Amino acid sequence: MAASDLPTHPSAYLTGAAADLLSTHWHHCSGLIVIGAIGAVTRLVAPLLGDKQRDPAVLVLDADGHLVIPLVGGHRAGAESWAQALAAALDGQAVITGDSASSGRLALDAFGAAWGWRRSGSGSHWNALMFQRAQTHSSSIRQTAGSLLWRQAPGARQSCRDTDDLAEADLSIGPERRSDNGCAWHPPCLWLGVGCERDTSMSLITRAIVRSLEASELAIDAVAGLSTIDRKGDEPALLSLAEQRDWPLRLHSAEALAAVAVPNPSAVVEAEMGTASVAEAAALLAAGSEGRLLQAKSIEKPLGPEERGAATVAIAAAPQPHAPERGHLHLIGSGPGSLQLLTPEAHLALARCPVWVGYGLYLDLLEPLRRCDQVRLDGQLTRERERCAEALQLAQQGIQVALISSGDSGIYGMAGLALELWLAQPAADRPAFSVHPGISALQLAAARAGAPLMHDFCTISLSDRLTPWPVIERRLEAAAAGDFVVALYNPRSKDRNWQLERARELLLVERQPSTPVLLARQLGRPEEEIQHTSLGALDPNAVDMLTVVLIGNSSTYSMDGCMVTPRGYPGATLC
Repeated sequence: MAASDLPTHPSAYLTGAAADLLSTHWHHCSGLIVIGAIGAVTRLVAPLLGDKQRDPAVLVLDADGHLVIPLVGGHRAGAESWAQALAAALDGQAVITGDSASSGRLALDAFGAAWGWRRSGSGSHWNALMFQRAQTHSSSIRQTAGSLLWRQAPGARQSCRDTDDLAEADLSIGPERRSDNGCAWHPPCLWLGVGCERDTSMSLITRAIVRSLEASELAIDAVAGLSTIDRKGDEPALLSLAEQRDWPLRLHSAEALAAVAVPNPSAVVEAEMGTASVAEAAALLAAGSEGRLLQAKSIEKPLGPEERGAATVAIAAAPQPHAPERGHLHLIGSGPGSLQLLTPEAHLALARCPVWVGYGLYLDLLEPLRRCDQVRLDGQLTRERERCAEALQLAQQGIQVALISSGDSGIYGMAGLALELWLAQPAADRPAFSVHPGISALQLAAARAGAPLMHDFCTISLSDRLTPWPVIERRLEAAAAGDFVVALYNPRSKDRNWQLERARELLLVERQPSTPVLLARQLGRPEEEIQHTSLGALDPNAVDMLTVVLIGNSSTYSMDGCMVTPRGYPGATLC
């Protein structure tokens, strides 16, 4: 290119380059982030706009990264949820101007994706649904499958009414296929039991599945997976179909299949396979003990010489959706309490999850971040295992779930218990998981004190609910003998009012009474209290379960309200 061919003004060159870039990628990506003025971006994308069912999401981000605006594809392409996640990651603000968000109502055309559901229906029906909601603020819902928890979201409480008539429903949630091409979300609750001859054509198996679903007026988007006898675990067409549709393939032994009562057993199949049923029994086994057979087996044969083999298909419905490959268990440390101390990673994870599970007090602290489409499930303080199990079960349904601990999830939090339960599941039933670290009470207490953790330290919980007290005593004695700075968690409660005094006695065997001690109560919250004292003067009555106790080592000193542990001992060479 010659110099004379370049634009005479820098902005003209940049606009041309941006326009070419957008045009090149417009039809080949699901979303675009454009940094710049919203007016300029509007002019750039205007010539490219086609139809809202196919246009990508477009986000506009200001140059400082503070404001994120979903310009195109707010619901259909997920621009609004994407903007909220990006704003959380950047510690910025999502500017949502859509009617649902500004009115605090659930966006019925978008919310189901985070719950692991698939969407069907014509664009005109969805447009009409959202227009009606904007006008009347009400919609009729027919739900036959999937979690009902979404109804607890603030945006759903006053805008949805139930109906039993599928034809009259503005929106249906279930496995049913709508003949009117109306609005529907499909939870993955259908299991397809498949039996086939060796090397059956994939086109034949696909046709058998489609016809069986159509005969029952069921949607293919509601399929959770395929199920068959283990001898078919290497069947090329089944493996290819499972990969193509992203369906899990469950395999069962002949003995397990033979133990299932089915309406149409076959002596011929029993002689060949060792079980009187493959398709019906496999569908029911995959659907679980409370599963129901919706479609008895049907047989499909070749339509012409290009096809080979034969296939049998049956359909069963499970009581709960199953899509662990879509779900995600987010183990989130929410920090000590203040939202200012919530890490960006934890904030981003919270923005992605429609369900928050945690102890009520911790959820209260996060409440300012909760949107109208997010549900909170409050648990009791001592019911940690139940909370972990509930969060895992929801994630196995295909839902993005936040399991919340205060401080750091991996420090006396929920991460360990949740992952123990996760590891106990079969590999195929495990959703993805992520552990999002948070600022622990130990870290914030140390920051409030000065620098008490500059040398080796340890944390010890004085709660004997899960650890025998003799073990706790041995740890206290070892920490004292090893001259560790010690942080005591769960130091004292109404039922455990003597352990802190006993801990003080054990530490005084190796420590001077003048050893500095910090009592940090309600850290990161408006009621925060910081008190400096010494090991000899420590009053257990001034301590409760909301207090972290920091006890210095032999070199720790306190001066002018600052607690410091030197990096080395006297005589040691500091590096």
